[in-house]
Amino acid sequence: MKWRMGDVVVMTWPKCGTTWMQEIIWTMRNNPDLNNPLADMSITSRVPFIDMDMFMLAETLQNPNPDNPLLSDFLKVCPGANPADGVQLQLATVMPDPRTIKTHIPLSLLHPTILDNSKVVFVARNPRDVIVSLHHHYRIVKSLNFTGSMDNFVNYFVNDKLLYGPYWLHVQEAWAKRHHPNFHFIFYEDLKADIMTELNKLNKFLGLNLTKKQLCNVADYTSFNRMAARDKLLGPKTEDNPMFFKEIVRQDGGFFRKGTVCSWKEKLSPEMVNKIDQWTTKNLREIPFRYSL
Repeated sequence: MKWRMGDVVVMTWPKCGTTWMQEIIWTMRNNPDLNNPLADMSITSRVPFIDMDMFMLAETLQNPNPDNPLLSDFLKVCPGANPADGVQLQLATVMPDPRTIKTHIPLSLLHPTILDNSKVVFVARNPRDVIVSLHHHYRIVKSLNFTGSMDNFVNYFVNDKLLYGPYWLHVQEAWAKRHHPNFHFIFYEDLKADIMTELNKLNKFLGLNLTKKQLCNVADYTSFNRMAARDKLLGPKTEDNPMFFKEIVRQDGGFFRKGTVCSWKEKLSPEMVNKIDQWTTKNLREIPFRYSL
């Protein structure tokens, strides 16, 4: 796709705070006074997820159902367009400026001029919590349908066998660009520890000049409790969303599970932690991850 001047790309590996940062950036740029009527639309309709199309089943795209939460807004915004040509890519094409776009694709696989024409916000998260959150995600999403144990999942992670490739490579590429004027590197744990400080940094990076009250609006509106209470960022509420396994959602939580730091302590055995830490030391020794607040 062609990047436009003024685009902001939210780039993370899965379950590193992507949805949170999407909503933060879109709200800062489009809804700081909390009066934008488009805020009720699903987040993928306001912030296109450009690589999502590859996860959509061919029959879904070839025989679109207007009740499908991923297609309903598309059919409204792109009347007459063919979903098989790419739902999210076409949404991104017709999206008015200023565009905010999401991707899990690493820098090395995007157009090399991306930082010439747009700004990138990259969110990193400590690997222990990434694994716990991603394991839950893989279990509740029907298109992923993972049924293995946490121990299985840890092995897949440290052996670089998960979708989107090695986490360490994503983070290394981003860390190398952290001083670029159009690149902003942020840790999930820092967002949790002091949201106002991080919002002020984003305010400066994005050149928005938002007031303190507007930043407070953003902080409150994008808090975990507020976002979980809305629970319609992906269409219907999680328990009613056809993308998720309802039984697992009821037992273990939905798309918005906890939004905390250190949930790994409840899920990972000492042996798993040791395996993950050895992987981290080998691949991401220079990255200052935080494992507690």
